[in-house]
Amino acid sequence: MLKQQGSCERQQGFTLVEMIVTVAIMALLGALATPSMIGWVRNNKIRTVSDSLQNGLRLAQAEATRRSRQVVFSLTDDKPSASGYTAKTDGNNWAINTVPSMTSGETSAFVEAGILRDVGSNVVISGPAAICFNSLGRLAVNPSPGVTSAVCTLPTTAAYSYTIQMSDRVEGDRPLRVTVALGGQVRLCDPARTLSDSQPDGCPASP
Repeated sequence: MLKQQGSCERQQGFTLVEMIVTVAIMALLGALATPSMIGWVRNNKIRTVSDSLQNGLRLAQAEATRRSRQVVFSLTDDKPSASGYTAKTDGNNWAINTVPSMTSGETSAFVEAGILRDVGSNVVISGPAAICFNSLGRLAVNPSPGVTSAVCTLPTTAAYSYTIQMSDRVEGDRPLRVTVALGGQVRLCDPARTLSDSQPDGCPASP
């Protein structure tokens, strides 16, 4: 009886072969999941930067209508503050300033700023360095809106667009686009899709 009980107890553990097979299966599953996880992280960076950019543009338009005056939205590598900053294409941050009136002789006033690149390393943004909104929330022309190197013009098409993507783009990345129409409408869309009833998240077709 004692010998039979000892034999049963020895059969309850894992053998070396079973442990090796288990580790091999776990390693295989991990290798299969790694590309998906990396792709998710990359696309999440693109989405985070796109959301921050979209929120900044919408805030600039809202401030223009709320204050009933022209407002300039800029990208910049500086840390924006009331002391000033320089507009730059593909900047690390965004900033909003009021545009000084030509008649009163006042200076530009800092409104608010946000971070872009810190929340999405290796993400690049292509688009205008500065955009001006008038008191009606529409795009406006201003060759000197009060921010260093900022020049506001109108787009040659129906809208300005910012394309957000990884600097080392690979298969599986999903770039996004933020558009600003002449009427001031700000929209986030997927350039891989064409806007339609069946694809409301798509971007308008290029003219």
